[in-house]
Amino acid sequence: MFNWNIKKIRKLNVATHRDLGYFFSSLILIYCISGIALNHVDDWNPDFILTKTVVKLDKTYTKDEINEKQINEFSKLVKEEQFKVFDFPTSNQVKIYYNNSSLHVYLDKKEAVYEQVAKRHVFYQSNVLHRNSLKGWKWASDIFAFLLIVINITGLFILKGKHGITGRGKWLIAAGTIPPIVAIIIQALL
Repeated sequence: MFNWNIKKIRKLNVATHRDLGYFFSSLILIYCISGIALNHVDDWNPDFILTKTVVKLDKTYTKDEINEKQINEFSKLVKEEQFKVFDFPTSNQVKIYYNNSSLHVYLDKKEAVYEQVAKRHVFYQSNVLHRNSLKGWKWASDIFAFLLIVINITGLFILKGKHGITGRGKWLIAAGTIPPIVAIIIQALL
């Protein structure tokens, strides 16, 4: 049978906390960075960089003048070699679509707006993991969440005495419950 004494349990607890912490440190950082980015989705696009450039045209155009040849001429202005499709959102506008970009031509204003979309490296890939957009990642994420609980619980019992859970630790745990409780109360009142 197992002869478990307090010293062996503490040693196993510390080893579990340490090893899981090391193993998941990269994923924890990815989730933290992505979480900050996704928290501010109203302030910026955490996945893509949108670049807009105003392009001056030499003259105005009518909808009747727009054909494939003219679309190719517009495309040359923004160094696009091949368009996918174009359409007319209104009678005085034509929008040309390319791979990861578009050109919005204002026929009566002698100008166009060229929009390019590029992935935000690191953020895009991190957000894919964080949102569980990767097929099959949901299960890895669930396992990760469960093991974060294990890391948390084992961490509670590493220190003992006045710095441990029976000392100031219990007060810090209690204080740590205040922000979520206040947030829930505020949300319930709104």
